[in-house]
Amino acid sequence: MRYSISSVVSALSLASVLGGVGAVPVADTCRNPIVRKEWRTLKNSEKASYITAVKCLQTTPSIATATIPNAISRFDDFQGVHIQRTFQIHFVGHFLAWHRYYVAAYEKALREECGYTGAQPYWDWTLDSADFLSSPLWDPTTGFGGNGAPIPATNNSFAVPGATGGGCVTDGPFVDFRLHLGPGDSLNATSRCLTRGFSPVIAANFSNTAKVDRALAQVDFGWFDKIVEGETNFVNVGIHGGGHYSIGGEAGDLYASPGDPVFYLHHANLDRVYWLWQSQNLATRLLDISGSVELLGPITGPNVTLSFPIEMGPLAKNITVRNLMDIQGLAAGTGPLCYEYADSPAVDDDEDEDENDKC
Repeated sequence: MRYSISSVVSALSLASVLGGVGAVPVADTCRNPIVRKEWRTLKNSEKASYITAVKCLQTTPSIATATIPNAISRFDDFQGVHIQRTFQIHFVGHFLAWHRYYVAAYEKALREECGYTGAQPYWDWTLDSADFLSSPLWDPTTGFGGNGAPIPATNNSFAVPGATGGGCVTDGPFVDFRLHLGPGDSLNATSRCLTRGFSPVIAANFSNTAKVDRALAQVDFGWFDKIVEGETNFVNVGIHGGGHYSIGGEAGDLYASPGDPVFYLHHANLDRVYWLWQSQNLATRLLDISGSVELLGPITGPNVTLSFPIEMGPLAKNITVRNLMDIQGLAAGTGPLCYEYADSPAVDDDEDEDENDKC
């Protein structure tokens, strides 16, 4: 089953929906939301602009050394905050809200600090689940480069099924990039290459359309979130884990995964799926939140509510879950977000992708 954000939302009037939940007049600052597009629909010049902005963030000095002493760049700031908060932001009720704000803060930094004029692109991994290695995302010239160099296999029980590569990336724009934090929960000074360990097996099993359809079919947030996050095993990693572990290497590190720039395209797509789910019943789902406040906490609570605080450290001001329920919250006076999603090319097979990819 295919879903179009425009078709899901077109029958709803956001103003009237929010009118019943204390809406305020539309703010000027969100009359023209920026549009997040799927990576392969961008022109080559747009892809180049995005990569240039990411590399700019990787060389712009850190502003977070007071709390992340070994951060060198703004890119490090984002990775460091994620490392510090890993156990507070995964397998919790605010997982999707926190990462929605996190990606928006990253997008804002690209635009305001590095001159990027586009929106954060997303990666619809369902388009690549059947032929992961051929994804345009891995193109060394117009993408993010490919797999890591092969390293000897291990008998580690935590090894990702079907993983290949595993070493430093060998081509693309980040072949010489150095990471300054991690791996794992380490915030000690380091200088590491970007690693990847592609697993087409994980992509085929957990990043397909059927998995997304199952998530979108859930009737309440609690079940939707559970399907998205999955479990702490490779039997059911959810669509969240599917994106991470199909890339492997840095992206497969629960703590340090934002060290791979593809992290932000993956989480933008998770946010798109979240918004698709919300848009099926905005009046109800802009208010629907639940789940433990603690990592894998008991269902008996305490549970996340709309007033639960979302902390982003030096990356952005603290707000509440309520402020993050609507991706155009500024229009309703309810939050800091102001963007929308263009449909994935999967929605319209008649779209000429080759034309969209020309400069």
